[in-house]
Amino acid sequence: MFNLQHILRKNIKELVPYSSARDEFKGEASVYLDANENSYGSPLNESFNRYPDPLQYKVKKRLSEIKGVPPRNIFLGNGSDEAIDILFRAFCNPGSDNVITVPPTYGMYEVSANINDVEVRKIKLKTDFQLNMEGIAEAIDEHTKIIFICSPNNPTGNSINRDDIETILANFNGLVVIDEAYINYSRQKTFIQELTEYSNLVVLQTLSKAWGLAGLRIGMAFASEEIIEIFNKVKPPYNINEASQALALQALQNVEQVNNWIKETVAEREKLKSELNTLESVLTIYPSDANFILVKTIQPKEIYQFMVNRGIIVRDRSKVELCEGCLRITIGTPHENELLIEAFKNFEELNKI
Repeated sequence: MFNLQHILRKNIKELVPYSSARDEFKGEASVYLDANENSYGSPLNESFNRYPDPLQYKVKKRLSEIKGVPPRNIFLGNGSDEAIDILFRAFCNPGSDNVITVPPTYGMYEVSANINDVEVRKIKLKTDFQLNMEGIAEAIDEHTKIIFICSPNNPTGNSINRDDIETILANFNGLVVIDEAYINYSRQKTFIQELTEYSNLVVLQTLSKAWGLAGLRIGMAFASEEIIEIFNKVKPPYNINEASQALALQALQNVEQVNNWIKETVAEREKLKSELNTLESVLTIYPSDANFILVKTIQPKEIYQFMVNRGIIVRDRSKVELCEGCLRITIGTPHENELLIEAFKNFEELNKI
């Protein structure tokens, strides 16, 4: 039976969080003399002299309307990376605990683990890029605190079998983190709706992909109220700046625009796959539920450099296990995708493929 207190670090249980001026006073006033801010304003057209809402309530309220979960079940971080780092700092004792990842997958899980001196147990995906359930079961011990699953997965693009994820959620007594950065492009429904079913579930999402706000650095974690309280306890007091909050709130009013972009991206994804499949230099295009495709080619390094020389940047994943020979290609605008196809054809002509 999952018990959050059993996996929480002792020092976090005893931690008295920093209490900021905006924690102690909530509401509106005419004169603020409590936070040692510059009372004269900012040397800008718009003033940013006041500290932002430490819990980003207005943004969470709007996200609650879009996502269908209460604000108390939402954490906002400086990118999803902040949420990942907090998970390690709150639940994993350095030098003794471990987490499980399922490579090839998003690299920040391992980076954060290494920064926090936490062992990473890598259970490689099967050749179809699905979970090795037996391997995961064998890797779990009493010191395993978190299992990270990216779905749709980066860099492979596929969604992970939902039944397998639910089996892990039902049987693992630690946290199961489902990273849904690319969920807007997927046919698979989000796990956010399962929060009431699984108390050990943490779902990560972001405003960087479908919402087009990568420059604002706003990541989201959805979890039980108890887990979200721990996130808020550990995070820096003002982790999302005022400008990012204001711009995010403005963007979140434009759901229809974002939905149209998603539909166009998915359509372009299928069109690009079809056109790439006609090329001799392309060996395999793997199924994708994301805004990118993983493409196996005959000469990945040479094609990558050829693209760079023409100002087209894709990602060389050929050194990643199970992704040998592969390039990861983000779905661009129709014009950008045409330039990509043209460059592939030019490469083939010059190399007589």
